Amino acid sequence: MLEVKTAEYLGDYVISLLFNNGRSGTVNLEQTLFDDNRPVFAALRDKAEFRKFKVEHSTLVWGDKFDLAAEYLFFLAFKDDPELQDQFKAWGYAA
Repeated sequence: MLEVKTAEYLGDYVISLLFNNGRSGTVNLEQTLFDDNRPVFAALRDKAEFRKFKVEHSTLVWGDKFDLAAEYLFFLAFKDDPELQDQFKAWGYAA
């Protein structure tokens, strides 16, 4: 099972992540936050609120209201890696 081990805020909506498989990468969540109209995403558009994430339950969480799946974060970090495309298709993140 894929897990987020550590996360560090880098600025704007970018977070550096280390996964339990030893891979590290960065995710930019700006598009995710601004393309989804659900209220929970709107609240995180405020960078002060966005920065309040922590690693819990093996992924990123914001308070007790919102988390993102570790697999989704891994996909965002490595979506351009050709060796991972079959895995991303299996997870439903790539066509």
